[in-house]
Amino acid sequence: MVWLSGQLPSERGREVFERIGHRQIPGWSIWKQTQYHGERLKAYVDGQQDRVGVERVKLPPPGCDHHQRKGVSMDGGMVHIRDEGWKEFKVGTVFDIDLRLERDPRTRDLVERAHGKHMAYTAVLGSVQEFGPMLWALAWHHGVPTAADSSVTADGAEWIWNLVKDYFPDSVQIVDWYHACQHLAAAGHAVHPDDDSKAHIWFRKRCKDLYKGDIHKITLRLDDAGLPQHSRYFHTYWRKMQYQTFVEEGYPIGSGTVESGVKQFKDRLTGAGMRWSRQGAKQMLVIRGAVMARNFDVLWNAA
Repeated sequence: MVWLSGQLPSERGREVFERIGHRQIPGWSIWKQTQYHGERLKAYVDGQQDRVGVERVKLPPPGCDHHQRKGVSMDGGMVHIRDEGWKEFKVGTVFDIDLRLERDPRTRDLVERAHGKHMAYTAVLGSVQEFGPMLWALAWHHGVPTAADSSVTADGAEWIWNLVKDYFPDSVQIVDWYHACQHLAAAGHAVHPDDDSKAHIWFRKRCKDLYKGDIHKITLRLDDAGLPQHSRYFHTYWRKMQYQTFVEEGYPIGSGTVESGVKQFKDRLTGAGMRWSRQGAKQMLVIRGAVMARNFDVLWNAA
């Protein structure tokens, strides 16, 4: 019943029980069970966070790390809280990085590309200070700190990279390729505000520089054009924009894993007319995250 509530609103769950299970269960009864057990599951997750705090865990000695490459990504979404309006919830995902053969769209050669698999999620309706320990707990349980190699891929939000410095300083840090391209496209329109065609041509040329990691070729032109508000982004994150190198070394350059996660959380929490109590939203984020990661039964039996 609670698992189903993590998939569907209570009234839809009632319809499923009636149609498939041939049982008459009121929607309010499903939600009551969800609230009761949601608090239990959330309390367990919070307790796990306390048990594996950064100051409590002991990392293995040098040379004893495991060799499954790990990935981390972060982003945010919005949920409507009653009497508060729209509030941000922060989402983190950790995953195994897997290399798969794909055909390069430009050269048509078969090349290895990095992909995420075995995704696990956490989501927090709260501050960065609340989110950081929850993400660390998730990362710890899935072996990120004990991996010989890991990466963090995310957009250019300052709060994300400040958190990475605190929790994942040894990971390879990568600004999401697609967000960087969006900033580059905006810069192109700033360079040629009255000519969309020239802006697009500028973007296509500079996109090659971006991929190769020649960020100075972008910042130089933007600075010369008197557009520091656009060049600042590239000055700040140029080390995290060495995309060709990252691809060749087998790291993911896109944050699609967490963006997909945000959408999946929103599918359950931001339907038409949905308004949540703060506590109800926090409980559903835990339930939904377990459903998405397909480890709901593990959480249910452990809590």
